[in-house]
Amino acid sequence: MATTPGQGPLSGVRVVELAGIGPGPFAAMLLADLGADVVRVDRPDGPGLAIDPAYDVTNRNKRSVIIDLKAPDGPARVLDLAAHADILVEGYRPGVAERLGIGPEACHARNPKLVYGRMTGWGQDGPLAPRAGHDIAYIALTGTLGMIGPPDEPPPAPANLLGDYAGGSLYLVVGVLAALHHARATGTGQVVDAAIVDGTAHLSAMIHGMMATGGWQDRRGANLLDGGCPYYGTYETADGRYMAVGALEPRFYDTFLALLGLTDFADARKDWTRWSELRQAVAARFKSRTRDEWTAVFEGTDACVAPVLSLSEAPHHPHLAARGTFTDHDGLTQPAPAPRFSATPTTVRTGPARPGADTADVARDWDVPDLIEGHE
Repeated sequence: MATTPGQGPLSGVRVVELAGIGPGPFAAMLLADLGADVVRVDRPDGPGLAIDPAYDVTNRNKRSVIIDLKAPDGPARVLDLAAHADILVEGYRPGVAERLGIGPEACHARNPKLVYGRMTGWGQDGPLAPRAGHDIAYIALTGTLGMIGPPDEPPPAPANLLGDYAGGSLYLVVGVLAALHHARATGTGQVVDAAIVDGTAHLSAMIHGMMATGGWQDRRGANLLDGGCPYYGTYETADGRYMAVGALEPRFYDTFLALLGLTDFADARKDWTRWSELRQAVAARFKSRTRDEWTAVFEGTDACVAPVLSLSEAPHHPHLAARGTFTDHDGLTQPAPAPRFSATPTTVRTGPARPGADTADVARDWDVPDLIEGHE
């Protein structure tokens, strides 16, 4: 397989990823998308909950070596990689990396400049730190899960986007890049403790501010952005599909009403006593036509209305297609790297790394010859 370094703003940055599931691999994918040379350390038996490696998009733009951390020389091979790396990312429970002999102290003894990124749900300390968990439990404790959904139904499970990836992976990436900046300025590495509970709580900063001023009620379906407002939410169409409405500002609201033919509700925008009536009227109008018919009505306007597309429909939307928001690589449709850079463009350089396929190349490029001996 071709080597992956060389494109993007992180070209030249070396990252060791200790294989896991969920937010760790996604964070390492983002670093790889940005141009870093990410070497994933896979286990001989593979991670739990793994999908077919050929389709695991979170392993694109990476290279893989296999190291048995339970073998006598396993930890030494990881330390050899850490000695040549800028960043290491791991997602074990607290204390596991230390017991394996590859914790921060052991790595910093070999490489004082190393940024050691730790990705967990509960964090490195606190009463729940040693406990198992998944996205939905982490976001439940932070109050963010309880914000979502109709008031008379249980909160829905928002896939694992809110906790694992938004509150977890993205905060880990911000953390390790900030720590890398510090390490390059001072020569001193450090440990980045990225906990999903911390990141997800941080995402709700604006809401806490609104709640403190009385501008947000601490209950579902009663606020401007949580479905409580009839001109910010979703509505079913005649064909059982949905339209999304976000007509918050006055001029957008007026355009929205005009295109729906509901100008009688012009004064209802701030009149909460009419919101129930407005919601019923809007719902009835949307039910009168199909999603595609309504999409055509709102096309080219500032009503802030959009069709709710499925995952398979999204890549074909004209705007996303024009921007190349999705890309095809080796026949696999996937989101393109984001964000975009004017001077150091990014791309999908290679497909998902196959476990162990790059051992010889990494051993040569990183000057870690023992990797091959340990692999044979």
